[in-house]
Amino acid sequence: MGSGDLLVLATPSLVALMENAALNAVASHLPEGCTTVGGYIQTSHIKPTGSGHIVQATATLTSVEGRKLTFDIAAHDEEGLVGEGKHIRFIVDREKFLKKIQ
Repeated sequence: MGSGDLLVLATPSLVALMENAALNAVASHLPEGCTTVGGYIQTSHIKPTGSGHIVQATATLTSVEGRKLTFDIAAHDEEGLVGEGKHIRFIVDREKFLKKIQ
């Protein structure tokens, strides 16, 4: 996904990459049948990344308040920091959550 007519990493793709890093950071530590869902994200897209570059995202869990998990998130390419921010996820029971949308 580009940004307009430019072949660069689009901000929505960057956000999805960092959100996925947070999901993966805690997935193996959750109770059986649970997952996390995003509730808030604040990011800055600091510099463009062109097609063909590798971007890696990290998420550091900074706070746990019951079901609420807060993360520092960041993404880097070969040249340095691409984006950063804060992200909040909530632990939910998969089945109960999915029943709410049916």
